[in-house]
Amino acid sequence: MTIITVIANGLVALVAILHVYFLVLEMFLWTKPVGLKTFGNSPEHADLMAVLAANQGLYNGFLAAGLFWGLLHPTPAFAFQIKVFFLLCVIAAGAYGAYTVSRRMLFVQTAPAVLALAVLWFT
Repeated sequence: MTIITVIANGLVALVAILHVYFLVLEMFLWTKPVGLKTFGNSPEHADLMAVLAANQGLYNGFLAAGLFWGLLHPTPAFAFQIKVFFLLCVIAAGAYGAYTVSRRMLFVQTAPAVLALAVLWFT
């Protein structure tokens, strides 16, 4: 395994871990102090949106699962395709979120996935 492959897989793993964190924030911490602070919500607003946030968290979990699948798949060519597909999904979700919710998502979600995809492309 080359150094660039190790770096690319490390970046893919970082994106996957970020999405596990997003899952935890949105599914379990949404109405807790850390969730309220992270998303700038009032307790009342968070309560109203809790079911939608949990659904969004579940989708982030699926993205993480796909990236971990790509990291663990034993066939390198197929593993590459899996990682590319799920990184593109993360980029699309992050870009849409940045457009519709907060530009901060460009830096928190989209940029790490773009970096991981760019490095992965050179493996």
